[in-house]
Amino acid sequence: MRRPACGFAAAAPKPRASGSKAWRRVVPLLAAATLVGCGTFGSDREMPPLPEFVAEARLELAWKTRVAGSPVYHPAPAVIGRQSVIVAGVDGVVERRDDGQQKWRVDLDRPLSAGVGSDGRLAVVITQSGDAIALDAADGSEKWRAKVGAEVLAVPAVTGIAVAVRASDSRVFGFSPADGRRMWVYQRPTPALALRASVGMLTDENVGVTGFPGGKMVAINLSNGGALWELTVALPKGTTELERIADVVGTPVLAGRNICAVAFQGRVACFDARDGNLVWSREISSAVGLTTDGSHIYLTDEGDAVIALDAATGASVWKQDKMAGRAVGRPLLLGDFVLVSDAQAYVSMLRRDDGALVARAETDGSGVAVPLEPLAKDRVAVQTVDGGIFVFIAR
Repeated sequence: MRRPACGFAAAAPKPRASGSKAWRRVVPLLAAATLVGCGTFGSDREMPPLPEFVAEARLELAWKTRVAGSPVYHPAPAVIGRQSVIVAGVDGVVERRDDGQQKWRVDLDRPLSAGVGSDGRLAVVITQSGDAIALDAADGSEKWRAKVGAEVLAVPAVTGIAVAVRASDSRVFGFSPADGRRMWVYQRPTPALALRASVGMLTDENVGVTGFPGGKMVAINLSNGGALWELTVALPKGTTELERIADVVGTPVLAGRNICAVAFQGRVACFDARDGNLVWSREISSAVGLTTDGSHIYLTDEGDAVIALDAATGASVWKQDKMAGRAVGRPLLLGDFVLVSDAQAYVSMLRRDDGALVARAETDGSGVAVPLEPLAKDRVAVQTVDGGIFVFIAR
């Protein structure tokens, strides 16, 4: 079993036998159970060397800047339009960069645990004390503050209907985008042990779809917080709480008429979005999530292999496993390429049609704990554990 990317949300129960094979595998994880993000980052981590490749493309640095970083909390950037990025440091400094040039900068004087979520109008971040702070994306002026009252690691989902904030205890809070008034709370039971991870929400019109511990994927009405449907991506297996972790990770995706998600120690599954019937599933575990171009599903499995599947049938298309052991992140699609990061903050570029490694870029070596973000069709934004912000152009 690969180490889960994001630690645990609760203390693990005592092992029944100190010599248990399962517990011997998880001892290193328990030592880092309070960490957030994708395991242990940085160049001092012992890992396999970078694989060799034939350069057939380039990742050129367009611009870079730096905000405060943290090995525990990892505020993520938000992309506005084609050239603008709103970034946040763990110290509470939030700034907007338009093609690398600072447009505004705000110091909230509060340490952050999550953010930035934005719909292009509002930019919302979450403090470590459990407050949601909404800023005007155009000028950085504060619009409102709202009390969540729980730890939040996930980037808020910001829409014109609601600002949906996912807490670590599996509650989802809906706030009014106009004034921050709490409109609703959705809650479901949480297992004794779950990944302490940042789980995203797929939004479409009045619906938000997100995953939960126990292998569940739920659609929530963003107007009132009511559950519209619940689907089972994976079923917990095993006898110990550790073995029964089957949390949906990353953000669900819509591939044509199918809605798909993947679970740690579970499977990747696609359902018909019209009636919820299972279309196909594969026994593939992931700790970081998946993405899609509508025709294919791309995911990183727990062995750090990047895999492409046919979105309609689940059939294997290709597998790139040369980066095994490097804590590879969730894939990002950019033009004709698939991009992934690793625990030493390298960004690798694969051909979309066959998965061949064709380019690589170096950042600051501290690791990438949040997903890569696309800007224009040929640009990608990277935020490292140390707070480095790098924007690359794929050529």
